[in-house]
Amino acid sequence: MQMRHTRSCGLHASSRPVLPLIQRCSICQPVGRTQEMLHVPAVATAESVVHTAPPFNFEVYMKERAVMVNKALDECLPKRYPEVLLESMRYSLLAGGKRVRPALTLAACELVGGDIQAAIPTALAMEVVHTMSLIHDDLPAMDNDDFRRGSPTNHKVYGEDIAILAGDALLAFSFEHVARATKGVPAERVLRVIQELGRAVGADGLTGGQVVDIKSEDQEVGLDVLQYIHEHKTAALLEASVVCGALVGGADDAAIEKLRKYARNIGLAFQVVDDILDVTQTTEMLGKTAAKDLAVNKTTYPKLVGIEKSKQIAEDLIKDAIAQLDGFDPVRRAPLIALAKFIGYRQN
Repeated sequence: MQMRHTRSCGLHASSRPVLPLIQRCSICQPVGRTQEMLHVPAVATAESVVHTAPPFNFEVYMKERAVMVNKALDECLPKRYPEVLLESMRYSLLAGGKRVRPALTLAACELVGGDIQAAIPTALAMEVVHTMSLIHDDLPAMDNDDFRRGSPTNHKVYGEDIAILAGDALLAFSFEHVARATKGVPAERVLRVIQELGRAVGADGLTGGQVVDIKSEDQEVGLDVLQYIHEHKTAALLEASVVCGALVGGADDAAIEKLRKYARNIGLAFQVVDDILDVTQTTEMLGKTAAKDLAVNKTTYPKLVGIEKSKQIAEDLIKDAIAQLDGFDPVRRAPLIALAKFIGYRQN
């Protein structure tokens, strides 16, 4: 069905080659590489070099977004009966974290000229689903982890039974919140957001990837299966975060497809970097148990191709992702460029 668009898609005509503009920033450092980026848009067209965008401070941006998201998360899920269930849900949901997924949603909405206030319910839903996945992923039947974000995992505090139910309740709440709290957005776009989120978390997304991941333990699997796991278990929700933000913002189909490609690349890069960090960082640095993949003989990118090749794969994915933003407004695309670099060069 042809959709009616009420806002600018955010694209303009330039198709000239990209030119790197890189500065340093304290928040990001490449894995095993020298520090680089992030105070100005890292990639620009030749046209936008002439009309340089104002400096972009990624660290300040993420802190401001985190404050906004944390306040909204706290308000959207108040304590009530049954207390133990709500306490368990809030324990994991408000435990901190980088809030990358809601930041991506809000940045994509802004990129295409949308109002981020309209996108906040969708942004929160992405973090709620992500939190559900962490609670379930940490269970003894899954990854069996005792720590998450530097604190005891949900089942260690509330028991496995309540942790499972808390995850179930969070998943249901994510869809309810998008449908109930989204204001000023055409109904057909809200439905598309719900559809994207459902696909990202179901058999063709996060859950399917988790199943293949579990069944691949102690098995010799190739790069194609590993890529399937990462694209579904991790990248699918990052893709939904970006695409749904653009949908709420009123993007046309051409802009959505460019942003979908951007998100798929950063999503796969996120998990490649996660594989690297699992064997190069400490438990204290990661905020979760290090070397877990080695302990269960799980196939990872470093195991299949080595650490250096894995770093190169992640770097290439980030470059390809940033290339998808060529043609968008230089000021509006700065957060998404910075988020891509953060994902590719994070240390935990």
